[in-house]
Amino acid sequence: MKITALTTYLVAPRWCFLRIDTDEGITGWGEPVIEGRAHTVAAAVGELADYLIGKDPMSIEAHWQVLTKGGFYRGGPILSSAVAGIDQALWDITGKALGVPVWQLLGGAVRDRVRVYSWIGGDRPDDVAAAALERKEQGFTAIKMNGSAELEAIDTPRATTAIVERVAAVRAATGDDFDIAVDFHGRLSVAMARRVLPLLEPYLPFFVEEPLVPEVSDRIGEITAATSIPIATGERLYSRWDFATVLDRGIAVVQPDLSHAGGISEVRRIAALAESRDVALAPHCPLGPIALAASLQVGFSTPNLLIQEQSLGIHYNTGSDLLDYLVDPAVFAYRDGYVDLPQAPGLGIEIDEKAVARAAEVGHGWRNPVWHRRDGAFAEW
Repeated sequence: MKITALTTYLVAPRWCFLRIDTDEGITGWGEPVIEGRAHTVAAAVGELADYLIGKDPMSIEAHWQVLTKGGFYRGGPILSSAVAGIDQALWDITGKALGVPVWQLLGGAVRDRVRVYSWIGGDRPDDVAAAALERKEQGFTAIKMNGSAELEAIDTPRATTAIVERVAAVRAATGDDFDIAVDFHGRLSVAMARRVLPLLEPYLPFFVEEPLVPEVSDRIGEITAATSIPIATGERLYSRWDFATVLDRGIAVVQPDLSHAGGISEVRRIAALAESRDVALAPHCPLGPIALAASLQVGFSTPNLLIQEQSLGIHYNTGSDLLDYLVDPAVFAYRDGYVDLPQAPGLGIEIDEKAVARAAEVGHGWRNPVWHRRDGAFAEW
């Protein structure tokens, strides 16, 4: 079997899909994207296609090594995301060719179902208590919310108490049999993190995500030492070498993204590295159905999986949502906050190619917001 073509599709709301064709008629799908840089990642896929055309798609590891190292310059979000989508598609082809799900190729399932969580509140969190209660009534057992909007390097007592009151309101609405993850998107400075997180401890957050920007990952140990709250990070780390910086600094959860951190091949290695440090895996995935399918294949075969993010109803999904490009949306049917083990070969999903083609005719130009502090200086989004 030989690879004959790689085709990218930019589809709403902010995703990039990749189809890899073979001379035996088996097609694989991947999701190579950086949110806000989809065109750039698609261009990188096109450059990597020169090497892949005519190659055996089932030589996944050999291709991963060449694609990540063969261009001399290595790493970074664009290359890692391009490789991630290609890697997903190659695993999809291999599973389909052998007639088995990818989780079977990864050693078999270690669980029957995977717990998932849902987003509430938006970038500037609002009315989170009611939204969390609605998710609980829908059957979810956990949510994630942003802890704040933009913050000063050392913000006011009122800004601090607003964060605490927001989490407290969700806890009061949902009770103690419900988990609350709080995402800070790197909006806290080290000083603000040390101020805010101890005040959240009485409400027992599931975890606090990305309190610091990745540029200061070497200081995250100061944060883990300052609070009993489990700390999660990793959506902007792209390789096992990036994660090596944080794994011995007291974090509780790693969050590599299957569409950013080198795909299935690299994330399963990151998960194993994390397991050796007693750190759980919770793949980052505010993206589309292919990224979620790839995440679940890893999750079902990974002993230290904690929970899986999924984007159904997330505030970014304007104009299209998670299930819109699937022939059978029931593959992601959530019951009691869990998704069942997929049985179909490859990634376990069937893409509606006509829907993808129609959406790609329109495309998208999604960009993340750019925020500023009260004095006009740049603020982390």
